[in-house]
Amino acid sequence: MSPPPCLEVRGLRKAFGGLVAVNGIDFDLHEGRILGLIGSNGSGKSTVMKLIMGIERPDAGTIRLNGVDLAGLPPHRIARAGISIMFQHSRPLHRQTVLENIKLALLPDSLLRLAVEPEIVEKARVIAEQVGLGKVVDRRPGTLTFADLRRMELAKAIARNPKVILIDEPFAGLTLAEIAAFSELIRKLGSEGRAILLVDHSVRSISALADHVLAMYLGKPIAEGTPDDVMADETVRRVYLGGKIEDTGYRAAVQSTAKPLLQIDRLGVLYGKATALDDVRLVVRQGECVSIVGLNGAGKTTLFNAISGLVPFSGSIRFAERDLVRSNAGEIARTGIVQCPESRELFGTMSVRENLDLGGHLLPKDKRREQLDRLFELFPILSSRQAQAARTLSGGEQQMLAIARALMMQPTLLILDEPTSGLAPVIIEQLSRALGELRRTSAITLLLGEQNVTFALPHADRVYVLDHGRLTWEGSPTKFASEMGVGYL
Repeated sequence: MSPPPCLEVRGLRKAFGGLVAVNGIDFDLHEGRILGLIGSNGSGKSTVMKLIMGIERPDAGTIRLNGVDLAGLPPHRIARAGISIMFQHSRPLHRQTVLENIKLALLPDSLLRLAVEPEIVEKARVIAEQVGLGKVVDRRPGTLTFADLRRMELAKAIARNPKVILIDEPFAGLTLAEIAAFSELIRKLGSEGRAILLVDHSVRSISALADHVLAMYLGKPIAEGTPDDVMADETVRRVYLGGKIEDTGYRAAVQSTAKPLLQIDRLGVLYGKATALDDVRLVVRQGECVSIVGLNGAGKTTLFNAISGLVPFSGSIRFAERDLVRSNAGEIARTGIVQCPESRELFGTMSVRENLDLGGHLLPKDKRREQLDRLFELFPILSSRQAQAARTLSGGEQQMLAIARALMMQPTLLILDEPTSGLAPVIIEQLSRALGELRRTSAITLLLGEQNVTFALPHADRVYVLDHGRLTWEGSPTKFASEMGVGYL
């Protein structure tokens, strides 16, 4: 008989007001095993981690460590019992060295015993060597690479020799080589007998590490089993890919030799020391729809923000033969690049019409009226909602308004960032029809970023796959469907 699990979670539930973030989560975690927890943004993964660690108090359910229920206990008691957590964001003490940061995690839980004994210093050095920080123990966090900062967080998490380690988004901001090295560290911790609960946006990275995978969606479990079984599950694929890919039948008549409208070469973006984009190269030709597909955290929004002049970058971005490296966001928008952000950024207290008028405020009055009429044909619901405050619209109506406001600027290149995020299937179908109509009746060029490939591919002339800040694949939608059906996840 196999040994009993060291961590048993049953019926875990947590609501924030009317939002049920976690509902009915059950799983077992065994010594020496790695359980991967996957799901899109908002699925409840991080909330599960916080509930186990006592950072949030569950509304219902049990969390048993070696038979003892810890649900609802404060974090320090849960840590003392044998559970630790490595948070997604590094928060070191910047005035202390790496060794001193690790030593702090080793201090006893008593105000009467704060003196650092010699064995504590030696243990901290051993832990530093264990995670690959042996050569930088005397440096301060501000001088470390981003990967070494993540190693230091892992060192702090394993300092008390916990039975269970919760690891939240360890690969965010790491290069592919750094991910491989960090994965090996996690694998080694599991081989030493620790039970590990691993959360990350990178389904592929988790699948390569985990013995067992639990997939979540909107707070509920949707599939559980081996990595291969979960990746092949139809419900999981529908959540990540959006369902069956169906061609709209429309493709722009763009020659592959046509002059590029947008050309990006060796683009890189850093957030502090974290690599968000690395050596990105892509081309968008006049009249094309180019889809950038990638899971949450792949770097799509960062790519669009770099093009729009919202974040500093290295490399080259050229639009209509103009170098954008020294242009600010306003200048870029006036050249013809307009972004419709995932967050929509509507003026909630202003009416639909006022939001649209703001988008077209640079147009002459007659041209503005003409553009409004076109958009009301494209999105009829907005015509009947002209006097309604934007914040009172449904999610789908707000998305239509955000796209319409961007179109009021009559862009040459329209960037759509995750337009289907959080929308019901019937609304997604309406958006898809509107996008098809827009392409049939105008010469607009589109750059579309989506996780939902069911929406992205039917409109695309070409597809790029973005993974951990790097473009890893390029081809036609048909080629994507045949080559990347499994590989995308």
